[in-house]
Amino acid sequence: MTHEEKRAWTMLVVSAVGYAVYVAVVLSRVDGGPLAATPYAGVLLWTVGGAIVANIVAEIGMGVVNPRASRAKDVRDREIGRLGDHVGQAFVVVGAVSAMLMALAEWDWFWIANVVYLCFVLSAVVGSLAKVIVYRRGVPQW
Repeated sequence: MTHEEKRAWTMLVVSAVGYAVYVAVVLSRVDGGPLAATPYAGVLLWTVGGAIVANIVAEIGMGVVNPRASRAKDVRDREIGRLGDHVGQAFVVVGAVSAMLMALAEWDWFWIANVVYLCFVLSAVVGSLAKVIVYRRGVPQW
C-alpha cells in the first residue's frame, strides 16, 4: 500500500468517525425540543478541529511506524489524487449552493451550518473512497 493510499484511508475513516461523533452529540442534546434549537456550534468546531488533529497524528504515526517508506508521488499517484479531488469537489459545490439558497430563504443557521458541514464530510469521504477504489482497481482509461 502506497503512502498516498494510506492517507486516503486515514481521511476516509477520520472524516466519517468525526461526523458520526458530531451527529451523536448533537442528537443527544435535543431533549425533546426542536432540533434547530439544539446547541451545535461548539461541537461542530471541536469535531472539525479533532478531525484535523487526528489526521495529523495519523500522518505522524505512519511516519514513525515505517520511517523508510517512500513518500514520492509518481504519475499514477497524481492521477488518482486528481480524480479523487474532482469527485469530492462536487459535494463542496452542492454544499455552497445549498447554503446560499437556504440563506436566501432565511432558514435557521443550524440547518445552513449542518448542510455545509455534511457536504464537506461527503466531499472528504467520497473523494477518499474514490481514491481507495482506484488504487485497488486501477486508473480508468477514458
